[in-house]
Amino acid sequence: MAHPEPDLDRLPSAPVDKVVGPLQRFLHVEAASGVVLLVATLAALGLANSPLADGFLKFWKTEVGVSFGDWSFRHSLKHWINDGLMAVFFFVIGLEVKREIVMGELRELRKAALPLAAAVGGMVVPAGLYLAVQSGEPAAAGWGVPMATDIAFVVGCMALMGSRVPRGLRVLLLSLAIADDIGAILVIAIGYTDQLDLGMLGLAALGLGATWALAKLGVRSIGVYFVVGALVWFGFHESGVHATIAGVLLGLLTPSKSWVDETLFGRIVTGARGLLESGPAPAAAARRVAQAATESVSPLVRLETALHPWVGFVIMPVFALANAGVPVSADGFGHPVALAVVLGLAVGKPVGILLASVVAVKLRLASLPAGVGWGAVLGGGFLAGIGFTMALFIAGLALGGDELDPAKIGVLEGSALSGVAGMLVLLRVLPKRETPSG
Repeated sequence: MAHPEPDLDRLPSAPVDKVVGPLQRFLHVEAASGVVLLVATLAALGLANSPLADGFLKFWKTEVGVSFGDWSFRHSLKHWINDGLMAVFFFVIGLEVKREIVMGELRELRKAALPLAAAVGGMVVPAGLYLAVQSGEPAAAGWGVPMATDIAFVVGCMALMGSRVPRGLRVLLLSLAIADDIGAILVIAIGYTDQLDLGMLGLAALGLGATWALAKLGVRSIGVYFVVGALVWFGFHESGVHATIAGVLLGLLTPSKSWVDETLFGRIVTGARGLLESGPAPAAAARRVAQAATESVSPLVRLETALHPWVGFVIMPVFALANAGVPVSADGFGHPVALAVVLGLAVGKPVGILLASVVAVKLRLASLPAGVGWGAVLGGGFLAGIGFTMALFIAGLALGGDELDPAKIGVLEGSALSGVAGMLVLLRVLPKRETPSG
């Protein structure tokens, strides 16, 4: 007969657990959401090339909004998804960027040097190849399309290869993708902003200042921050700067330190236990412990943990349904814009990442992670060519008319080729690891 295990206190968490825990949760959500994103993409493509195509494509043009007298704020469903829902996606990106800078691989210059160099190479070379093909053409404005990396699909591809992928390569690609996101955000904010309404931009800046001040004053109400965040979003939306930048900046302003540390939390629990034993106010004691437990986790980690599954399993698939549905034809695959995007993603990404990494290591600015060779860096570079979400997003900003659909086809084609090539290279260069037997 088995004896029950004694009720022992858990060992205190090590500092490294604060880094590894969020990273593991992040990778699990990204890997699973990549499957959902793929299903949504295939569904959008299938519907856009079926007898239901007209109704499916017109659905996203449905006008939704509010009106008060002469004032109207109405946009298509697709606009609300790309400017509204995707602001939450960019908010989570802002949280991820801050987490990596504060407690992740980007917090130390020596560790950050390799992914930062690789990210720069992986943005400059694809954009240069695209411009080399489209220079002087109307679609030259799409130079930012092949610069992006889709974390969900990259993590999903690595998950398919299991333990064969060393942790060093996973962390390198994750840090590279986040650095890549920073570059893409700058491209959106600077490269695709035409006219500015300084009054509305000032309103957004006022909202950002209010957010910072509220955090410093210790205001903890999510409702208050939601109202101020909506004001910031509206200011950016009406200013000419893309509204999703509001999400990024609000994410970067989110506090990364908890209000209640472990010592204080322990004292609060001990005090609450005394109240419960004396029996005067059990409800008050429970409320105090519940509040302390919530505030023992930083707002950054709490919000990222809560929102990341919604982004991965709802927002990104809905974005794919609204944006990946493009009529596919042989002419589309051979269109110059599609070929330029494919060249940037499937060739420019791996070449740029590998060359920049070699230069950084040769100059002794960085070193390769343990268990990661140059073949693995090349394979990871191919995986980074899976642009998808951010690439489709930038294509919608940069291009229109007859160039947009070919650009989308190029994103889908280039991402597929990059994913297949990356997995084949990694399967070739990475040894199969023996899984320990139980």
